[in-house]
Amino acid sequence: MSRYLVHPGGQLKGRFSVPGDKSISHRAVILGALAEGITEVEGLLEGADVLATIAAFRAMGVEMEGPNNGHLRIQGAGLHGLHAPAVPLDCGNSGTAMRLLAGVLAGQAFSSTLIGDTSLQKRPMGRLLNPLRAMGAEITAQEGRAPLHIHGRPLHGIEYALPVASAQVKSAVLLAGVYADGQTCVTEPAPTRDHSERMLQGFGYPLERQGPRICLRSGGQLHGQSLQVPGDISSAAFFLLGATIAPGSDLTLEGVGINPTRTGIIEILTRMGARIDLTALREVGGEPVADIRVRYAPLQGIAIPPRLVPLAIDEFPALFIAAACAKGQTVITGAEELRVKESDRIAVMAGGLRALGATIEERADGAIISGSPLLGGQVNSHGDHRIAMAFAMAALVARGDIEILDCANVATSFPSFPALAQQAGLLLEMVSA
Repeated sequence: MSRYLVHPGGQLKGRFSVPGDKSISHRAVILGALAEGITEVEGLLEGADVLATIAAFRAMGVEMEGPNNGHLRIQGAGLHGLHAPAVPLDCGNSGTAMRLLAGVLAGQAFSSTLIGDTSLQKRPMGRLLNPLRAMGAEITAQEGRAPLHIHGRPLHGIEYALPVASAQVKSAVLLAGVYADGQTCVTEPAPTRDHSERMLQGFGYPLERQGPRICLRSGGQLHGQSLQVPGDISSAAFFLLGATIAPGSDLTLEGVGINPTRTGIIEILTRMGARIDLTALREVGGEPVADIRVRYAPLQGIAIPPRLVPLAIDEFPALFIAAACAKGQTVITGAEELRVKESDRIAVMAGGLRALGATIEERADGAIISGSPLLGGQVNSHGDHRIAMAFAMAALVARGDIEILDCANVATSFPSFPALAQQAGLLLEMVSA
């Protein structure tokens, strides 16, 4: 079991890029595999999660070259060119891979099984299975959890209102809709990341959006593309946190995606007093991109507006640390989705903060965090990559060493995190058991 030992002090300085966006990388592989012709991807995240999606499509007969230094060449099989896999498709730790693949596989002419690691097998899939079954999918799962046994069959379009904002469920239903007879429409209760919609259109698939309602019909085609994956704002979030809380820090992150459905972390930190500047705004692969400069600034606790929660859902481990370092109280509500991520992020962050001497009141849908000095201590990330990285940055202002257990899964989203963090000024040591 790998762990981090992070010493207190240090500043984050310099200028560098973070790895490619994980959400976009998954979708580039999926849509490229289902497209007609060649798709060339640059800037692909070569983390374990995305590699699991690549392996799944290779097991279904899709030819790919790479990835190599972020480049992947995909010979698309077309929407109906996949072959039955000879083995279960292992999604590893990736909920995105499992949910999006389920949408694709539900309408195929063969059966398949999706499996995952111990953590993924604990994550509830009911919100995914319900709409897919309503479309006619035949999927068996014990108590609504992986493994998912999918018996491909003809599907029909549905009109579906998401009970909880979820980009993964929305994307799975839309991908299933590509194979479903008639029209499929999904209505969101609140905005979520819209990479699937942007990329479906970028690959030439007709799609309509009217406010919170997204619709498509079967019968279209996907066409191979050349695309550049922007830097992942979810990975950048940890450096935004670190440079904000560590006195003397001045850091610039180049080429980060600032899709408006993903920038909740920037708005929340700015509301708390962070000094964050966006420069060199441009568009890359249909996505807005900027260089982000962040400098130290004292933070003030706030009540985080619930409307911003879906726009920062993956960045809340970093926001919990920011709240603990802020003056006064920070109130988080409407964030019950955090309980069904790679871990129960509310409970695990609360436990870790208490271990470092912070004051936190855990709520069913969030928490109340009172700013106070952080002590050193031992924190268990419970295999959650984002929690491990968030507590690593907390050491910048802690009064003693922070030891973080169970950090191997950082490789699922940000394999180069330890090296980049060290380069920027974090006093981090990797320790293998």
